[in-house]
Amino acid sequence: MNRNALEDQIFEKKSMLCVGIDPIQELMPARYQNYSTDSLIGFSKTIIETVAPFAVAIKPNIAYFEAFGSSGWDALPRIAEIIKDHNLLSIADAKRGDIGNSSKQYAKAFFETMDFDAITLSPLMGYDSIAPFLNYKDKWSILLTMTSNPGSKDFLEQELVQGQSLGHHILTSSQQWPNAEQLMYVVGATKPDELKALRKKAPEAIFLVPGVGAQGGSVSEVIQSAGTSRGGLLINSTRSIIYSDLDADFQTSVQLSAEKMQKECALNITLTN
Repeated sequence: MNRNALEDQIFEKKSMLCVGIDPIQELMPARYQNYSTDSLIGFSKTIIETVAPFAVAIKPNIAYFEAFGSSGWDALPRIAEIIKDHNLLSIADAKRGDIGNSSKQYAKAFFETMDFDAITLSPLMGYDSIAPFLNYKDKWSILLTMTSNPGSKDFLEQELVQGQSLGHHILTSSQQWPNAEQLMYVVGATKPDELKALRKKAPEAIFLVPGVGAQGGSVSEVIQSAGTSRGGLLINSTRSIIYSDLDADFQTSVQLSAEKMQKECALNITLTN
């Protein structure tokens, strides 16, 4: 999915919602609580179909699928296909990062074999670890820049000799790379000041923002800090949507939670077509 198609979704739905899919066996509805490929596909398909009117992107977390072994891997290409069938951006939350031929194979796996639109990547090994992904037209590479976890202060928030943090250096340096228009950036929702500062350095970039909902981030604060006239954000929520009410009907609770977040987006965004 290219930028125009993604922005069309944002305008049509007045939403920046990205819904994560993290299959946790003990939290999934009983009918999906086995290790079969069909159950993982069914669980994911229900979520995708339910949130499609309210979301613009879906982000399966690859670690959770890997935990199911071969069933998880077998399910992923089909899930990517279902996401595309609903005209949503498909993001493989894989956080890969390697060099040379290894990086080329990761790119082939997620962009060809599984046909995801985007992938999260760790850029700490430098440009040559990201370049193979940027060779794919209309595919997105989403760089970890300023994450919402406490450990981000160990490296990403550390000040460099140049006087900026490592996270800021990742963003400013990568903006100079070939095909940089195919980059997005992960910036945590719990750091609104960082969102503001990074937006100033990359006014046209799209930020994938985790940390809303269960982690304490606010939709309105995120949009006020880094929203643009074209959207500019994918605001991710996972547990607050797919596991919002374990005692209620699964599909109903997912729908109500996704609709609530879409309405929060619509109240706060100012879009210019």
